[in-house]
Amino acid sequence: MLMVETLLNSLVRYVWSEYILIPLLALVGIYLSLGLKLLPWRYLAYAIRLLWRPGKPGTPGEITPLQALMTALSATIGTGNIAGVATAIYFGGPGALFWMWVIALTGMATKYSEAVLSLKYRQVDCQGQYVGGPMYYIKNGLSGKWKWLASAFALFGMIAAFGIGNMVQSNSVSDVLSSTYAIPKPVTGLVIASIVGITIIGGVRRIADVATCLVPLMAISYLCAAVSILILKADLVPSAFATIFYSAFNGSTATEGFLGATAWMAIRWGCARGIFSNEAGLGSAAIAHAAAKANYPVHQGMIAMLGTFIDTIIMCTITGLVLIVSEAWLSGAQGASMSALAFLTVLGDPGRHVVAVALAIFAFSTIIGWSYYGERCAAYLFGTRIIPAYRTAWITAIVMGAIFKLDLVWAFADLFNGLMAIPNLVALLLLSPVIFSETRKFLYRH
Repeated sequence: MLMVETLLNSLVRYVWSEYILIPLLALVGIYLSLGLKLLPWRYLAYAIRLLWRPGKPGTPGEITPLQALMTALSATIGTGNIAGVATAIYFGGPGALFWMWVIALTGMATKYSEAVLSLKYRQVDCQGQYVGGPMYYIKNGLSGKWKWLASAFALFGMIAAFGIGNMVQSNSVSDVLSSTYAIPKPVTGLVIASIVGITIIGGVRRIADVATCLVPLMAISYLCAAVSILILKADLVPSAFATIFYSAFNGSTATEGFLGATAWMAIRWGCARGIFSNEAGLGSAAIAHAAAKANYPVHQGMIAMLGTFIDTIIMCTITGLVLIVSEAWLSGAQGASMSALAFLTVLGDPGRHVVAVALAIFAFSTIIGWSYYGERCAAYLFGTRIIPAYRTAWITAIVMGAIFKLDLVWAFADLFNGLMAIPNLVALLLLSPVIFSETRKFLYRH
């Protein structure tokens, strides 16, 4: 077993290295940004206004555009916004946050493109539901010789969902509730499984309803606590930004509990954790946006790109600034422990509870969001008849994840999460003329 885990970790490091996925994701994002003439940046305010525009009766789709965004955010706003930022700073120094911004700004074009293609090539399944995502725009947008690529994405997505979107999330919740409140891990697993089961049995509509209520509540609550720290440490915020920009290009010297990092480490860890946090390029969010009630693919693309902006430019930035102004990044703590230390240092004991509750709610939202992604991937491969069995397996895996050690599952999850991106990025490049054409036609008409 140790040999298998070592092999998997080696594959993960290679797939997520500076040789394959990180440069590929960055280059595709840059190419799409330039091809779209920086549309995601120019139309950011317009995209925000679209969220509140009432839909027309009879518009095809399952859920509102806002619900589609909240469903996608439920899967992306999670432990990566708390533990992921801390990990990036631990290994790459404060400069890693700058490169998270860079990969997010280019990733907005990637997320926009995924949603545009997902709406354009979505279809209605045998249950009368609108379905889409990378597997469908590969199958319907490219020639028949590329169908194997669609199946590869669906397979990788189905497997990755059980890891990164299920077992490791329930494990994170059970760990934090056990250490903070002494709640037994099996109890946590059963409670989460019960609530998730009630949620997902209602399909995408109920998932969207829960996400639309939960995501804004949890995000605003966490941001209020984090912003209160920045207000208390307001005199240190300008120097925090100066540290971020300086170390992004010059690296960070070793000091106190921080071991030091080169500029390349800042780039590597900032890009990797930024991608992990907002999922731009993985293709997962396109599955949720395909169910949106929208007449124009470009409209939903603009709404989709807001997910990357909210997740990384807002959520991750606030977390990163808290870690720096509190000097928790110098402590030698890693991951969620660093974030917990930052809140505890400034807010006292209530800060510890903020992180514990936020981690629990963020992880739960990720579980329900990824349940839909994995379900749609499974249905693409095996038909809708697989859905009841898939949901049963999903709920069972939550309990298992809460109880058992998951080192091997983490390795599988990281590997297949990375492998998901490769078919999707190939499709985005091949279908980029369609993306540019759809965008030009829409802007010309409007």
